[in-house]
Amino acid sequence: MRIPFYQIDAFTGTLYGGNPAGVCPLQAWLPKDIMQQIAAENNLAETVFFVPVDDFFEIKWFTPETEVDLCGHATLAAAHVLFNHLDYKEGIITFQSKSGKLSVRA
Repeated sequence: MRIPFYQIDAFTGTLYGGNPAGVCPLQAWLPKDIMQQIAAENNLAETVFFVPVDDFFEIKWFTPETEVDLCGHATLAAAHVLFNHLDYKEGIITFQSKSGKLSVRA
């Protein structure tokens, strides 16, 4: 199985600066244990997964050890991937999470 993976440094314009996060865009949810294994394998503070649903994206975050309810820098990393690598054309991305609705503006 091939899963796209990006490593994005949030809060910086400098390579190897800021706060790194793994980003995995998905078309459908993987089992939780698989997402946990991906996060553990990449060993970043957080790895974010997202799935398109209608006009928003569902989003989940994992540390190498567990799923977490919210992660700001990984959310921004996911938005960066959508805007800059996946050609998302809208000006605002809406994510739906366990912590509620999150919006990121380009």
